[in-house]
Amino acid sequence: MRGTLYIVAAPSGAGKSSIVNAVLARDPNIRLSISFTSRQPRPGERHAEHYHFVSAQEFEAMVEAGDFFEYARVHGDWKGSARQSVEPFLAAGKDVLLEIDWQGARQVRSKVPDAVSVFILPPSRQALESRMRTRGQDSEATIRQRLDAAREEMSHYGEFDYVIVNEVFDTAVEEMCAIFLASRLRREPQVARHARLITALLADGG
Repeated sequence: MRGTLYIVAAPSGAGKSSIVNAVLARDPNIRLSISFTSRQPRPGERHAEHYHFVSAQEFEAMVEAGDFFEYARVHGDWKGSARQSVEPFLAAGKDVLLEIDWQGARQVRSKVPDAVSVFILPPSRQALESRMRTRGQDSEATIRQRLDAAREEMSHYGEFDYVIVNEVFDTAVEEMCAIFLASRLRREPQVARHARLITALLADGG
């Protein structure tokens, strides 16, 4: 049985990574695809753990070679999910989560129509700006750039299957876990998991 591909997107500062990390800690059945990026590491970020950090030239060579499942230019830098980080796990029946932006999500949905997608919204624009500043990792110019891009990013929420408002963190995590559980209980994966049981239940006992 093929695994399920989950897509989680949000504007910068909405708390996407914190929610995803909390959910992954609670759900061992989901693997996070580690993206490639051409931007420089932020303080505390480690290669092959948070991202695969490569140069713009290396990234573009991978694009030419068709190595990416999806990719996009985000805030002036390249970011993408390599096929080798996604397809082998799905083929082996493992669930994979892509933590990407709306552009990447659109590419993935065109290739995997049954992917389950979630968009995370902040409770307000003021909260979004506050979270960016509290993070303390970006310059003032970068913060202004991200805030300017946030409205455009958030306008694409309607392309996603589910929407979560990250007002209370614990609640948002519970809602994300509920989405994963509901997805696994859909008819198609349940029939695949319990084919023998269903055959026995429907067999003619006479």
